[in-house]
Amino acid sequence: MVAFAQQRGRSATIGPRFDYWALTPAAAAICYPFLLRAFHAVVGTQAARPSPLAIVAATLVLAVAFVVPFLALAFACRLDAAPGARRLAYVGVASPTLFVFLGVVQALIHSPLPDELVWCVLWLVIASWSQTAGNPAAATQLAVGRWRMVHGMTAAVLCLYVAFHLANHLFGLIGPDAHAAVMGIGRVVYRSTVGEPLLVAAMLFQVGTGLILAWRWSAAPQGFHRTFQVASGMYLSLYILGHMNSVFIYARSFLNIPTDWNFAIGAPTGLIHDAWNIRLLPHYALGVFFVLSHLASGLRVVLVAHGASRCAANRFWGAGVSISAVISAAIIAGMCGVRIR
Repeated sequence: MVAFAQQRGRSATIGPRFDYWALTPAAAAICYPFLLRAFHAVVGTQAARPSPLAIVAATLVLAVAFVVPFLALAFACRLDAAPGARRLAYVGVASPTLFVFLGVVQALIHSPLPDELVWCVLWLVIASWSQTAGNPAAATQLAVGRWRMVHGMTAAVLCLYVAFHLANHLFGLIGPDAHAAVMGIGRVVYRSTVGEPLLVAAMLFQVGTGLILAWRWSAAPQGFHRTFQVASGMYLSLYILGHMNSVFIYARSFLNIPTDWNFAIGAPTGLIHDAWNIRLLPHYALGVFFVLSHLASGLRVVLVAHGASRCAANRFWGAGVSISAVISAAIIAGMCGVRIR
C-alpha cells in the first residue's frame, strides 16, 4: 500500500504525458509551404518547359500538399485526443487558406520576413498552446441549438450567392470573357450599394456563428460526419475572412486594382508557374470543395432530423461530397487554362 501511494504521488507530480503524436497536424502544416516551394522548383516558370518526368514529380508533390489538411482531418477524428490536440487538428485542416491569408497580411505590412519563417513560428506557438490548453469538456454542455438554427437559416439565404458565384467560375472553362459577362450580371445585385453591405454582413455573421459552433463541438470527440462538418466549417470561416481581406483591403484599397478574372488567377504568370501564386491553387480548390460538402453535411443533418434513415442520409452526403470534388476540379481546371472548345 505504501509503495502504491508513493507511486501515485510521483504520477501526480509528473503531470499529464506530453502527446507528441498529436503534434502531427502541426508538423504537416509546417511542411506545407516547402511542398509548394518544391513544386515550383520542379515546374519552373512559363518560359521553361518541364519534362514529362518533372510533371509527374510535380504532380506527386502537389498531391502530398493536398494530403496535409486531410491528414489533420483524420487526427481530428481521434476519440482519445485531448481537446487542445483536437482543436490543433481542426486548425490544421485550414492550413492552405491560412497560408494565403498570412501571405496577404505580410504584403500589407511590408514585412521583410519570409512567409515560411513566420509560418513556422506561428505553428510552433499554436502547437505549444495545444499541449497546455485546459480541458473545456464542459463547454459541450452549453446549448448550441439556437446558434445552429440561425447558422443554418443564414446559410440557406447565402446558398443563392454561392450557387451563382460557383456557376460564374465554371464559365471560366469557356474563357475569361464568358466569366466576365456572367460576373457583370451578378454584380448588378451583389455589388450594389445595398446588396454588398448585406452580403458582407451575412458572411461575417455566418463566420461568427460557425466559429462559435466549431469551438463548442471541438471540445469533445464527435462522429465522423460531425467532425467533417466542423472541419469544413473551420476552413470556410478562415477562407471567407481571408478572401474579404484580399478583396476589400489588399486589392481595392492597397493595390487599387479590379477584382476580376486576372486578379483571381494571378495574371500574367497564373497559378502554376509563380512561386507565390501556387498557394492559391489548393486554397481555391479546397474552398470550393468544402463549401459544397459543408452544405451537404448540413443537409444530411436536416434529413436525419426529419426522419430519413441514416443510411440514406449518408448516401446523400457521399454523393454530395463526390459532386463537390468534381465541381472543384472543373473550376480549378478553368483557372489553370483548360478550355471547352
